[in-house]
Amino acid sequence: MLAADSRVEQIQLVISGSGLKVLREELGLDVSKSAAIPSLLAGGRAAKTVYRLDSDIGASIASGSYPVDGMVVIPCSTGCLAQIANGVSSTLIERAADVCLKEGRKLILAIRDTPFSRIHLENMLRAQQAGADIFPIIPSFYHRPRTIEDLVTQFCCRLLAHLDLEQAQQFRWMGETQGSGAAGQGSGTRG
Repeated sequence: MLAADSRVEQIQLVISGSGLKVLREELGLDVSKSAAIPSLLAGGRAAKTVYRLDSDIGASIASGSYPVDGMVVIPCSTGCLAQIANGVSSTLIERAADVCLKEGRKLILAIRDTPFSRIHLENMLRAQQAGADIFPIIPSFYHRPRTIEDLVTQFCCRLLAHLDLEQAQQFRWMGETQGSGAAGQGSGTRG
């Protein structure tokens, strides 16, 4: 969606070591050639995407002087959350997130782990108080998804809306249908 959006000039992609392992083991992607990763993820050409190594702490996005509109950490493990919430910047992901917070830029943390311990909840609160949006990876069902792709699309649309990048395919709740008698049986529009 980002690559197809004409409002997006460039995408800076950083994948943690754990993330690369997940891509390899769960999606069966060959991540040995880092230059090919954006195209593998996009399923084709990824001209807008610049891939950065998570160890590249000197990358442009590690500096507040480099202009970015926002950042999404997706998925954001509770370990990464802890680093960000406590200002520990030992990787590019953590440093770029820290820069977003200190510069007052949009930072969305799509937390993936459950259940949450008290430590996780306190770290979410700390990150939110510092300016991050906490956006757990929780699917919605009010749009009556038929496939996993429907769930993923709606989640991504909602996330992008928080970056002021509303997508036409996002389902929007318009209220309950008259006479349905069932909560959640509302009409919605795509667009």
